[in-house]
Amino acid sequence: MAGYQKFLHVGLALDPIHVGTGGARLGRVDLTIVRDPVTRVPKIPGSSLAGVYRTYVAMALEEQRSQQNPQRSRPYYPDCAGLGQPRGNYLGHCAQPDCPVCTVFGFARGRDQSGGFAGLAAFTDAHVLLFPVPTRQGSRWITCPDVLRLIGSEVQGVDQDAVYLDSPQNNRLNLGWLLLPVMTCGQFQNIVQSLQSLGVPPYIRDRLALVPDRLFAHIVNSNLEVRTSVAINPATGAAEEQALFSYEALPRGTVLAWEIIAKNPKHFRIEGKEISAKVNGDKIDDPEKVFKVTQKAHEYLEHLGIGGMGTRGMGRLKVLSDGQSPSTQAVDCGASSTSATGPSSSAPAPSTGDTAASSSGTTEQGDEQ
Repeated sequence: MAGYQKFLHVGLALDPIHVGTGGARLGRVDLTIVRDPVTRVPKIPGSSLAGVYRTYVAMALEEQRSQQNPQRSRPYYPDCAGLGQPRGNYLGHCAQPDCPVCTVFGFARGRDQSGGFAGLAAFTDAHVLLFPVPTRQGSRWITCPDVLRLIGSEVQGVDQDAVYLDSPQNNRLNLGWLLLPVMTCGQFQNIVQSLQSLGVPPYIRDRLALVPDRLFAHIVNSNLEVRTSVAINPATGAAEEQALFSYEALPRGTVLAWEIIAKNPKHFRIEGKEISAKVNGDKIDDPEKVFKVTQKAHEYLEHLGIGGMGTRGMGRLKVLSDGQSPSTQAVDCGASSTSATGPSSSAPAPSTGDTAASSSGTTEQGDEQ
């Protein structure tokens, strides 16, 4: 049997999502979100996903404990959630080979104790797959060849500074404030079909747009949601002096992709003992069953969310697809690309000075460096 198995997940942001960098900074926005250090595109770190998944799985199993595992004395939640270091009345992780939370997500020992277990489930970062942008024709969800590799699509020929669509449109289209020429891609439906197999809704698939890798990060960072809040004085009910702050977030409608790598439990031991954890009487003895444990978090993720600002209407993430990674397919847009007005070997440079580009009312929100 294989030592591991990969499971591709695609999720839709039901609310704006703010996973912050951990502190305020000087700049246009006080509280920035995490970005990939190379592409500068916002992301959700795998560590954030792992922590949220662990907590929600512990919640789900605790709800079932009295019926499914009444002989267990320690609760799954909160004992087996969190960092696991004992403090006060909190006993920390149980660290037992029969615990589905500690075996799947790992556990930590105390500072002066040896040992620990890395866990059977590993999480990649969640990357932006489709990003909603306002245009004069309504919302468009943009993507690029680099991020489409996450779902197994190798897209070639997207090398003009243009918007690539499925069918001819007007000769120019604005993405936020940026006005770009329009080109068509004859194999565009191959991308749409891949997204359909991953559960992406029709209203997103029907409004898909493709841009070059070099423009993707710029467009994303220019169209993030930015909010401003102020602290309220409880005595007066008025705003506190010098307590105004701003924060950014991935907008509602963003589609993200990440993977969970499930390891084979038969290859691991905890203090010399084989892993004997069970869920609903079924022993966790292969990667598929490890993955099924992580699935218990998805309902909670849709309602309780991820990241900060949860009391300000942020964080909910709905998992659209959680199957295995699709097979690789090649898409060549270069062989059949034409401009909206006819065949063209090159596209004109994008215009940022045209007043029509800002007709959507979107203001520039440059990348935070």
